[in-house]
Amino acid sequence: MPIAENRRARFDYHIEERFEAGIVLEGWEIKAIREGQVQLTDGYVLIRDGELFLIGCRINALRSASTHVRPEADRTKKLLMKKDEIRRLIGKVEQRGFTLVPLDLHYKGGRVKVEIALAKGKAQHDKRETEKKRDWEREKGRLMRTKVSSAPKN
Repeated sequence: MPIAENRRARFDYHIEERFEAGIVLEGWEIKAIREGQVQLTDGYVLIRDGELFLIGCRINALRSASTHVRPEADRTKKLLMKKDEIRRLIGKVEQRGFTLVPLDLHYKGGRVKVEIALAKGKAQHDKRETEKKRDWEREKGRLMRTKVSSAPKN
């Protein structure tokens, strides 16, 4: 079950491949995540010196949990993956024009993990097509509900 999702990423990008990474967090961030004070919408993954960093993930501090520290909501967080996986990602991002975006935060074995995706940006016409499909599915569900409720009952 995800803690926070980045639905905007699925709308803006074609998702090619998914990866799971650990994330380096401070104590007050863990407490805030447990309370649901996290937002991934503007987040993206940057590669620096052969390491992955999550930028734009906003974790709002709790007043009770962060009295002795100076919390920074938009702090850059390091992602933890195996070196060979990171090298493979670097190759794909540099050569083929892919980008890395966070999809969601979730718990796995008591730890917070982030699911990142290797993605390519969608063109405007692809986004319009996605919206049309979504609207049609919604309308189809509405029609089916009205059809079922107006059927004669025996």
